[in-house]
Amino acid sequence: MTTETPDAPAVLQLLPALAAGGVERGTLEIAAAQVAAGMRAFVASSGGALVPALEALGARHVTLPLATKSPLGILRNAASLAALVRGERIAILHARSRAPAWSALLAARRSGARLVTTYHGTYNEGLPGKRLYNSVMARGERVIAISRFIAEHLRARHGTDPARIRIIPRGVDPALFDPDAVAPARLAALRQAWDLPEDGPPVVMLPARLTRWKGGMVLVEAMARLPGEAIAVLVGGAEPKREGYRAQLEALVAARGLGGRVRLAGHCADMPAALLLADVVVHASTDPEAFGRTVIEAQAMRRAVIASDLGGPRETVEEAVTGWRVPPGDPAALATAIHWVLSMPAGERAAVGACARAAVLAHNTVRAMQDATLAVYRELL
Repeated sequence: MTTETPDAPAVLQLLPALAAGGVERGTLEIAAAQVAAGMRAFVASSGGALVPALEALGARHVTLPLATKSPLGILRNAASLAALVRGERIAILHARSRAPAWSALLAARRSGARLVTTYHGTYNEGLPGKRLYNSVMARGERVIAISRFIAEHLRARHGTDPARIRIIPRGVDPALFDPDAVAPARLAALRQAWDLPEDGPPVVMLPARLTRWKGGMVLVEAMARLPGEAIAVLVGGAEPKREGYRAQLEALVAARGLGGRVRLAGHCADMPAALLLADVVVHASTDPEAFGRTVIEAQAMRRAVIASDLGGPRETVEEAVTGWRVPPGDPAALATAIHWVLSMPAGERAAVGACARAAVLAHNTVRAMQDATLAVYRELL
């Protein structure tokens, strides 16, 4: 860890909270890179379980109610941020979510700090005024798009000047997601927890939050059409407000007579081991994924991946080379693809997995994401 100096440039990342999630993990990864580069790293949020991990990296957390979407709350946060910028001589505000980005935009205008935004999703526009609300993510002096798909979305939806867009794909840690580094005891623990026989039927895994658009019901319907005795494991927790969806999934599993072949495993703290248990990893999202980090995590573990043919996975899943793509929301097509992949000779499936890991190492590592993000900061310093 590089020791910072009082004159070192300071960057403040902003997001609603530091709970578990891809955006939150990415925030910590960029904070670690800032510290290693000798910068002063700050993160502002309403707090969360990842604050101790952030501070252990040498970054400083500032607690502000940045999850609020009320105009008055946004204005108050802007004032607090402007004061923080002046007091700590912060050079760059890096906003990762819409409500904090509005506060950051106002604070940057008041304080002279530079503004970077990361556009993490397509953001729905179902309500009046949502396009204006969403547009703040396109107002950075530099706008980081996490895929080519998002870069095109920025140009089409907001008319963003391509000169301000920097495409920086998400990354995985290849040392953490390394199939050769998973001890057998880790696999055994998950097999026991999920009631998976060691020499049992093949495992089809969907790693995703239990949210409707992530396609859990599509996979269940595919399993009802799939010949053989494959077991599906849906790995991911449900937010409290999504528990009703979990009940619907359980009802569908029962209605299709799949009680013995589908597991709703909930949150898993050891995703490298979980993915290594899978014969096929499925990405079944029915809406475009901005990037699809679980896809490259599975590829890093040399797993065979079948992904919905829309959004970010079109850039990470090369057909029949690093995985396969199927029409979204089509259980029959998904079942056909799963059956075909499971019927492949093991050596051919392993060869695709090896190509997938090689592609991740070449294009989608945390280190590449960190270096590219620091390069954006240096453009503005």
